[in-house]
Amino acid sequence: MARNVVVSGGGTGIGLAAARLFAADGDRVLLLGRRAQVLEKAGVPDALTYAADLAEPAAVRGVAAFVKDELGTVDVLVHCAGGNGGLEPAAAGDDPLDAVAHDWTVNFRGNTLTAALLTEALAARLAEPGGRVLFLSSIAAFRGSGTGAYAASKAALHPYAHDLARRLGPRGITVNVVAPGYVQDTEFFGGPVAEERRARLVAETATGRAGEPGDVAATLHWLASPGAAHITSQIVQVNGGAERGH
Repeated sequence: MARNVVVSGGGTGIGLAAARLFAADGDRVLLLGRRAQVLEKAGVPDALTYAADLAEPAAVRGVAAFVKDELGTVDVLVHCAGGNGGLEPAAAGDDPLDAVAHDWTVNFRGNTLTAALLTEALAARLAEPGGRVLFLSSIAAFRGSGTGAYAASKAALHPYAHDLARRLGPRGITVNVVAPGYVQDTEFFGGPVAEERRARLVAETATGRAGEPGDVAATLHWLASPGAAHITSQIVQVNGGAERGH
C-alpha cells in the first residue's frame, strides 16, 4: 500500500536519494526545502513540492496546512534539511563573539530547530500505528566538528529523538536517527573536497571507500519499513566503520 512520505531537504543529496527510493516504491512523496527551483528540478516522479524556511514557525504552519490539504496523514517523516552552517557567511565585523554567535545560531536553526518545528507541526498527522520519524545526524555528533557548533546541533537531535520515541511509542510510531560519516556527492562541503582531505576521510573507514547518498538513503528506507517496526530510539551509524557504534 502506498504511503505518504514527507522529506525535508528533499531537493539534493541524501534527502533526494531517500525521496527517490520511496517514490520507487509507489509512495507519494512531498519534498520540502528552501529553494523552490531546486525542488522542482529534483526529478522525483509525481512528487509534491513546497518551498519554505523550516526554521520559521509561520512557514512551518504553512507546511502543516499544505500537508493537511494534500496528504492528510503522514506515514513517514524524514528530516534531511540542514547542513554545514559554517558555509553561510557572517555579516562583516571584527568582533569574534559575533562570529561565534553567528556560527552557533545558523547551525542550530538549520539542523535542530527545523527538525523540531516540523516534527511538532506534523505530530498529530503521523499514522498510528505504523508512523515513522527519521532524523539525520552526523558522525560529528560523536567526534566534534572543529568549532563544535555543527556537531552540537546534530548531537542535540539525539535526546530529542529519544524523548519523542517515548512520547509517540504508545501510538505505534517509531523514532530513529541515522548518523552518516563522510558522504560524497552532496553540498555539505560547499564544493569539491581537496584530494588530501578526501583520502584522509576514506582512510578512516574499514570499507576503503567514501559513502554515497544512496547508502544513507537505504538505511532510512529500511528503518521506515515494516521489518523495522520494533526498532525505535536508536542511533544508527552509517560510516563504513570510521566511528564505532555507541
